[in-house]
Parts: sequence; C-alpha cells; structure tokens
Amino acid sequence: MMPNRFDSTLATHGLPLRHTRTRVLQVNVGRLCNLTCAHCHVNAGPKRKEIMTRDTADRILGWLEQTDIPVVDLTGGAPEMVPDFRYFVDRLTSMTPRRHVMDRCNLTILLEPAFDGTAEFLAEHRVEIVASMPCYSPANVDAQRGDGVFDASIRALQLLNRLGYGHSPGLALNLVYNPLGGALPGPQTELEEDYKRELLSHFGIVFNALYTITNVPVSRFASYLRNNNQLAPYMDLLMESFNPAAVNGLMCRDTINVSWTGEVYDCDFNQMLKMQWRDEGRGLSLWDLEPAQVENREILTGDHCYACTAGAGSSCGGALV
Repeated sequence: MMPNRFDSTLATHGLPLRHTRTRVLQVNVGRLCNLTCAHCHVNAGPKRKEIMTRDTADRILGWLEQTDIPVVDLTGGAPEMVPDFRYFVDRLTSMTPRRHVMDRCNLTILLEPAFDGTAEFLAEHRVEIVASMPCYSPANVDAQRGDGVFDASIRALQLLNRLGYGHSPGLALNLVYNPLGGALPGPQTELEEDYKRELLSHFGIVFNALYTITNVPVSRFASYLRNNNQLAPYMDLLMESFNPAAVNGLMCRDTINVSWTGEVYDCDFNQMLKMQWRDEGRGLSLWDLEPAQVENREILTGDHCYACTAGAGSSCGGALV
C-alpha cells in the first residue's frame, strides 16, 4: 500500500482532520448526464445507468427526517435526469423543518425537451442552483464541456433570470468556475467581478456568487491528465501549493456524502475512489448511521485531497481562504 502523503502533511502541520457537526447531506443521485465534460470527476455521461431508485430515495428521506441537518446538496451526473428527482425535491422541501435544497445543475439540461418545466419546478420549490460555467467566453466552455454548450448555458441562465433567479430573495443562482487543464483557479473575487461584468454587459445575465473549484485528479480528469503527460506535474503543483489555512474549512468536515445506492463517504471524490465508510470491515450505508455518532469521526484521505487544500483552497462552495 502506498503511503498517504496527505495524512503525513497534516501531521507535520499538527492538523487533525475529523468530522464536526453535520450541516450538509450531499446526495449523488447518479452518473446519468446529457453531457460528457472533460473535467468530470464522476465520469458521467448519457450512457450511464447508475441512478437512485425510489426505494433508496425513501430510505434517505426517512433517515434525514430523524436529524436536524439543514442542507441537502443534490449532485450527479445531471440530477434532474433521475426519474424521481421531482419526487425527492418535493419531499425534501415539505419536511418540517424545511430543508434547504441545492441542485448542482449543468444548465443545458433545463433546455432539453424531455425536461421542459424543470426550471419552473426549481423556482417554485425555492431550490438553490449551483451551475457549472467554466468561463464567460464560448471557446473555453465548449472546449471543456462540448460544442454548443456555451450558447445553451447562456439561454438557460437567461431563463433562470426571467424566473427570478439571481435577483429575487430565496432564488439563489451561483456559478462554478473550473480551470482548463492542470492549473489552479485564479482569485475568486477577481473572477467573480469579471464574470458579473461580462455576463451582464453581453447577455444581460445576473447571478449571486461565483465559486472557484480546483479540479480533483480522479476519474475522467485524471485520465485526461495522464494521457497528456500532465498528471505528475499537476500532483506536484497541488502538493507544493498546500495551504494549511484551508484545512479548517474543508467541506468533508461538515458533510456526509451519499451515493445513489445509499453508501456513505466523506466526499464525492472519495465516493468515486470507493473510499466507503466502514465498521469492522463492513461497508456502511446511510441508514446504518446514528447521526450523533458521526461527530469526531476520522476522515479518510489520499493524495487527491491536496486539490482541496491547494492555494486558496477548494470546496463545493468555492475558495476557502
């Protein structure tokens, strides 16, 4: 077994990494997606068959009702493509107390004929949208996500603005920037200013915040780097850019990540690497857990964790420092 260099780095800095009180339940509802993006850590695409079933959804909902976890973060794939997506959101937003739901949306799915009315459904249920938008220029977006994706994303953003997203209370619209290739993202504040200026002046689009997220070298993105002889240099960059100030804000500390089958992980990247929570050698599902027992649990790490602690740090909510 290879030594865990990330754990060694944490130990050198005297930084234990353990769970705090759970604030976010992140549910990866499946790998089905209408796009095949170069940076995708899930290896999602139109031919994937992994999707959450109604039975799994009900078991997750039943477990969640016994907790006070306030935020449910839905990711994929394209979450909206799962047949029970609307059922799941309906149940989440009608719970007492009401759960704040986030949808990690690729934007283009909102324009697909088979998903007509999805944007309106999200607005009606006050679902926060976290939308992938790698750049405000067509060339960079299409290079990372496919031909025509930029234009479709612009139309989807304009649709969301018409529904109140980005400017009405309770309808948050946040964009996500991932850099092309083996590089760290630029300063989040500066990029947000650029995005807001360019999208407003050219397309009349407004949004709330921009999140910069470092690409994690797993699945499809790791293969891309390896095929272009960039994996080793990228790992060196991540390790050299380790920022101890980012550790305290890591999303794995207050998040439980759940797969489409109910298996439990520290984060979505660990899920893709099959680093499942275990107890006495047995893999754990969400319904095996007592919520209070999660606090102070040791977090499983690997070299890929350097991506979340490089530079300004990176989480599902953007830069950390």
